[in-house]
Amino acid sequence: MTTGTSMNDDTSRAPHPYVGMWVTADGYIRQELLPDGRYDEARGERQSAYTGSYTVTGSHIDYVDDIGFTATGDVRDGVLYHEHLVLYREAT
Repeated sequence: MTTGTSMNDDTSRAPHPYVGMWVTADGYIRQELLPDGRYDEARGERQSAYTGSYTVTGSHIDYVDDIGFTATGDVRDGVLYHEHLVLYREAT
């Protein structure tokens, strides 16, 4: 039984609507949710400061960093609340 949607379950589907770049208001933290269920987070000048996988269940996101650290996030009204961070969708 699957409890969430892993982004790499079926690559023939359209990308999840949360896929893309999310950025803090000051632009310091940039978190890209990739269509393959991976994420890449930059902090300031440090590219790929954190990388790992994510799973979406409804509006909830579970993250697992490549070194095993876990975190969560929730999207409410188009804003990503990721632990203590508030990230906004970057306009494309």
